[in-house]
Amino acid sequence: MKKRVIAIFTGNRAEYGLQYPIIRAVDKHPDMEYRLLVSGAHLDPNFGSTLQEIHADGFRVDAEIKIAMDAGSLFATAQAIGSGVLAISQAFAEMKPDLAVIYADRFEGLAAVIAASQMNIPTAHVEGGDLTEGGALDDSVRHAMTKLAHLHFTTNQQATNRILAMGEEPWRVHTVGFPAIDLISEGRYAKPDEVRERLGLDLARPVVLFTQHSVTTEFDQATAQLMPSLQAIEELAGEGVQVVLTYPNNDAGGRAIIQALDAFGARKIKGTSVHRSLGRSLYHGVLALARGAGLRVACVGNSSSGLKETPAFGCPTVNIGSRQEGRLRGQNVIDVAYQAGAIRDGVRRCLFDEAFREVCRTAPNPYWLGDAGPKIAEVLATVALDQNLLRKRMTLRGEVRDGWFR
Repeated sequence: MKKRVIAIFTGNRAEYGLQYPIIRAVDKHPDMEYRLLVSGAHLDPNFGSTLQEIHADGFRVDAEIKIAMDAGSLFATAQAIGSGVLAISQAFAEMKPDLAVIYADRFEGLAAVIAASQMNIPTAHVEGGDLTEGGALDDSVRHAMTKLAHLHFTTNQQATNRILAMGEEPWRVHTVGFPAIDLISEGRYAKPDEVRERLGLDLARPVVLFTQHSVTTEFDQATAQLMPSLQAIEELAGEGVQVVLTYPNNDAGGRAIIQALDAFGARKIKGTSVHRSLGRSLYHGVLALARGAGLRVACVGNSSSGLKETPAFGCPTVNIGSRQEGRLRGQNVIDVAYQAGAIRDGVRRCLFDEAFREVCRTAPNPYWLGDAGPKIAEVLATVALDQNLLRKRMTLRGEVRDGWFR
């Protein structure tokens, strides 16, 4: 029997880390083989050239798709989507996949979904149905990707319910959990000695892992929104807290944040370090320190990882600003505004409030289902590749009853 060819698209460092279990599961499945399309920030040395991480994981890259993006404006984002559709559709035309797998809510992924769906390639969308109502364009992009896609793999039941409420047929929607949990469950991350050595940390002192992205509908305020965080970090560093700062995504406003981080790094404030990318293993290795007896670690910023990945490690989190509003979160998250004092106090609570730290260690993880990669692979291997898959139907009839549409 001919193996199904599964095209998997990745355009971002964080996204790839979440897709790793899916790529691995497809690669291991006897009835499938993958084709990996790599694009976006993976190919940009300004963001750490994370293409090398993919090679180090042992995966074959079948297409490198360069999308010009200066991370400076929404005009550049719109241009990038257009050029992405052109380049990705060319790659799809050459590899002729049976299905395409595309993740989450980024503009590169939107370009890939447009290309695949308009070429009648059955498209699976991972992590649809989530909410981030705080001013990023992610919600609109994510929901648009959902309506273009043919299969949906969600991380939680709330997300599944939202997709069903959008009129998608129930058989298309699969609640599989958060793929990153697969690797965390296996302990696939850097161990404390490696973390200490590579980042130069003293594990007897508190550690903060910091990432702050721009809010794309407010990208012109990216620097102003970052400054209270940097002020709080400098104050905490003066108290002996070690802070590992990483670059943002290549969204509009990202370039301004990078310039501010570079300027901060150039000051060589004791206990702080700025990194373009840590990579999945090292990033999770820092979060995993929170499990260590007596170790004090906090995740700070506005990255989705602060909400979705930290509960698996019992790691306290300070979520800054509006970017993650509406997203499902555990009891380990403290929400604060763009105010240096509030950020500093939130971090202190994460590091030194023993009652809160105990809540973080023991609270339920809303994303913990497990084996997402194999679950997704099994659906990709067995779903019927026919007109029923391609021909989408709306389950909502639009009937008016008692003044309401049903």
